[in-house]
Amino acid sequence: MKHKTITKWVKLLSEKIEAVIFDWAGTTVDYGCLAPMNVFVEIFKEREIVVTSEEVRGPMGMNKWDHIYELCQLHSVKTQWRAKYDKYPGKEDIDELYLRFEPILLSNLRSFAKPIEGIIDVVDKLRKQGIKIGSTSGYTKEMLDIVAEEAAEHGYKPDIRITSETVGKGRPFPYMCYENAIQLDINGMQKMIKVGDTVSDIQEGIQAGMWSVGVILGSSLHGFSEREINYMNQTDLFMSMEAARTKFYQAGAHFVINSIKELPESIERLNDLLQQGVYPHEYTKRREMGQWETSIIQ
Repeated sequence: MKHKTITKWVKLLSEKIEAVIFDWAGTTVDYGCLAPMNVFVEIFKEREIVVTSEEVRGPMGMNKWDHIYELCQLHSVKTQWRAKYDKYPGKEDIDELYLRFEPILLSNLRSFAKPIEGIIDVVDKLRKQGIKIGSTSGYTKEMLDIVAEEAAEHGYKPDIRITSETVGKGRPFPYMCYENAIQLDINGMQKMIKVGDTVSDIQEGIQAGMWSVGVILGSSLHGFSEREINYMNQTDLFMSMEAARTKFYQAGAHFVINSIKELPESIERLNDLLQQGVYPHEYTKRREMGQWETSIIQ
């Protein structure tokens, strides 16, 4: 019995984060996730349908056909569409919107592939610790290839990148994360972190059995460009960040960080939890039951 206990503790002490799976737009590149947002607004405007930036950001992170589908289910969009076309938007309308969306986005992507400040240093630090770097995206492979090529020119290049075409379904389904685990050779989803800027990123990580971390600054959920942040007064900035933090936690995030620069510190804390035998699902359960110290949940 004593031998088994010692073996258990030795195993626990060896538990640590082995891979981080990053999202792309709004997390590692394209501060504010502006590239897709602008195009979504444009394609609906062409149909004389108004969608707000807040409405567009709601489904952000999903693959783009699904995103358009979700926008077409909004009461405001259905009402406008019926008034304009005497019917609600159907599959053929969504297909047409997507066919318009894709070429516009493809022509603009290189201009929105600059790495967000801090990500290159963070990745370098993680790799020095032996942590592997994966990625998932709501972009198609063709879209992501453009973004990845441009980002690499600026110094950001994860070990692998997975899109929904590889696995059949995108977020919030966990399959892109599973494929990252397979290709990165990670034995145990609890040893992986999903880092993203949208609710669907958080859901993807949770469903995969990973730790889910939301990033506020630069995120689609926060919803501000870098220029807007620079001109915002401190009170408004604080309130907007706290609103985003609340949304991330409501979506089930285990941790929420202000900026990508804070990720290495979060990983240290996650390693401590793993070595105490705490896995993602149990951490969530304890937090919901109020059994976790609030100082840990930030």
